[in-house]
Amino acid sequence: MTSVSEHIQGILDTLPTKPGCYIMHNADGKIIYVGKAINLRSRVRSYFHSSSDLTLKTRRLVAEIADIEWIVVDSELEALILEMNLIKKHLPQYNVRLKDDKRYPFVKVEWADPFPKVLVTREHVQDGSRYFGPYTSVWAVHQTLDLLRKIFQYRSCDRVITGEDERACLYYDIKLCTAPCIGKISQEEYRQMIDDLCKFLEGRTDPILNRLKEQMASESEQLNYEKAAVVRDQIMAIEKVVERQKIISNAHLDSDVIALARSNGDSCVQIFFVRNGRLIGREYFILEGTEGEEDREIIAQFIKQFYAEASSVPDEVLLPNELEEAVIIQQWLNQQRGGQKVHFRIPQRGGKRDLVKMATENAVETLEALKTQWAADTHKQSQALSELQAALKLKEPPNRIECYDISNIQGTAAVGSMVVFEQGVPNKKLYRKFNIKTVSGPDDFASMEEVLERRFKRWQAAQEIKEVGAKVDPSFSILPDLLIVDGGKGQLSRSIKVLDEFGLSDTVLTAGLAKENELLFLPGKDLPLELARKSQGLFLVQRIRDEAHRFAITAHRARRGKERLVSRLDQIPGIGPARKKALLVRFGSLTGVKKASEQELCELPGITPQLAHDILESLNKGE
Repeated sequence: MTSVSEHIQGILDTLPTKPGCYIMHNADGKIIYVGKAINLRSRVRSYFHSSSDLTLKTRRLVAEIADIEWIVVDSELEALILEMNLIKKHLPQYNVRLKDDKRYPFVKVEWADPFPKVLVTREHVQDGSRYFGPYTSVWAVHQTLDLLRKIFQYRSCDRVITGEDERACLYYDIKLCTAPCIGKISQEEYRQMIDDLCKFLEGRTDPILNRLKEQMASESEQLNYEKAAVVRDQIMAIEKVVERQKIISNAHLDSDVIALARSNGDSCVQIFFVRNGRLIGREYFILEGTEGEEDREIIAQFIKQFYAEASSVPDEVLLPNELEEAVIIQQWLNQQRGGQKVHFRIPQRGGKRDLVKMATENAVETLEALKTQWAADTHKQSQALSELQAALKLKEPPNRIECYDISNIQGTAAVGSMVVFEQGVPNKKLYRKFNIKTVSGPDDFASMEEVLERRFKRWQAAQEIKEVGAKVDPSFSILPDLLIVDGGKGQLSRSIKVLDEFGLSDTVLTAGLAKENELLFLPGKDLPLELARKSQGLFLVQRIRDEAHRFAITAHRARRGKERLVSRLDQIPGIGPARKKALLVRFGSLTGVKKASEQELCELPGITPQLAHDILESLNKGE
């Protein structure tokens, strides 16, 4: 066994021989690896045997281990589930993991609502909704929804649907909504339509087409030709989509086909979705932490992480090779399917083998295309930073750039934004917003001064915390190489003032970006700096400015909406936090509360007839 610290040796000597998960930490306390084992003692001790038996990646891991903790469970299946949850939560550096897995979008159908809406979300929670995905492209999801809405015409508004509204919105007029708000479609008919939409997303179009054809014939027999024509158009739109779906098999099985491509440490998994014998879609996923891992281990980790979030698990999964822990993963997938069996197959010949081959070829092509794109993007980022370095006469490229902006309407709900770009790329984890506290009225200059003072006070505090070894917020603990304030010469003077107060004028270069002509005003320079038109340096500055502006507006709207909500409900005598929450949960929004009757309001606990009257009178005052 290789030499280990006394602390680690003590842990190795006391490890239990039961199944469970082990969690490895580095010297900073950060989780760097999570694993599972049938026998914790045997598995964890194996990391510290002769280093010649370990891969380069594992040797690097072992060199960083400063502490190990473990969690004992009752079975190998429980260990697998716990391992997946811990990897998803902590994203350890040395584990194989889906890149940006928390950000994948889903199509969400709010099935628990009497008249469900359909939308895009990045949150997959148990709230009674139906989810479809995950997908890798938000753009592709919105394209799908555009198509779905033309076929199924679901609602997108926040109205409380009673069927008694005086008039429908514009979407009904342009045939993008069935107008349940004015009773043009019953709840039963609307939910049937949404159920068809769900089946469509699952690739089960035959039952929909059969039912719609029967409905069209029935409407024609009853001389409801207008309604029959609407159903006919719906049938034609669905058939047009089905025609583009490649027929893979006549067996009508549901299959997912998984293949892997690797190149210089990068790994791409391609997955084909076959439903009812038709290829209805495909997605690719990039995985991190795959260096030195075997193909079967990468695919096993992908399967666990993908199906932990996926909206459905098929009858069979076609794979390019055997998995070491296939039995326990299948057991878990069976559980995911409510007890129905899932089969792993490694086809050796025939159509299924061709499918795996086709998925592999697609994975290779996708990875090559992505690498070309990454190389081009990296070159542009390096070029942009080099151009800024030269233009600003810096010793090094400005690898950390911070940009600040202020957003308000006539001084109300003012918010300052801080965005951070590292190596020319936005790091959204480091973004921060500042609700303006000390400024009254529309004074952007004073607001900017407040934001910068708060930012650098937090930097000062971080330096003090570092000295005692405590964790610090990376948003504030590191100084920028370049600080940009949106607002030109006026805002530049405020940033210079704040940097002088903190003794950072010689450390941090600041620049004021003029809103017109995109000129950079610099300290001690009478004339502004004009970056070359169409240069990568200018494009980067524009992108940073636009991102700061977007982030500020988003935060301002959120604050304004919250304050408006608070001001309208919380100013009503007798309405406290509990009653406000009950009202919004029951009626969905402030508009929904306003449209409710006094009798409906009184159905909520604690709402008396007098209070119901006061609520409606207050909310509808002046309208």
